[in-house]
Amino acid sequence: MPALAAKKKKEARNLSLHNLHTDEKITLTYRIGDRYQRPAIHELSHFLRDYRTGDVTVMDPQLYDLLFHINNRLGDPEGIFEIVCGYRCPATNAWLRRTTYGVAAHSLHMTGQAVDIRHRDASSRRIRDTALALRRGGVGYYPRSDFVHVDTGAVRHWSN
Repeated sequence: MPALAAKKKKEARNLSLHNLHTDEKITLTYRIGDRYQRPAIHELSHFLRDYRTGDVTVMDPQLYDLLFHINNRLGDPEGIFEIVCGYRCPATNAWLRRTTYGVAAHSLHMTGQAVDIRHRDASSRRIRDTALALRRGGVGYYPRSDFVHVDTGAVRHWSN
């Protein structure tokens, strides 16, 4: 058993992402065992920047764990998430609230705790169901726009 515990502790967690707005793609190891890899966390935060302004914030590393677990539950640990929206600076969020329906005034996108996603190999409905089953944060389902919002806030869900 000790060998199995040591092996599990050293588990590498990888993510592959495609930013739909910048067309950037990234694949990296963001965590090994229980240690987040600082350079990878910084790279992911830049990758998920507000594409409208270029503003960057440090994204919540637990968000990456959530994506990792969704991929595993989907049965596709190397699957690629398509990023619809990552970080939003307050000015972008305010502008979206004025011009778009359903944008929260205190959106967790502004604190680096939320991402809107699609998956290359799974429907948005399946992503939603998988995220709901994890019970690890908020899950918003947007079937008309074909994306799922996931965050590391309180467990809750909605559909729009």
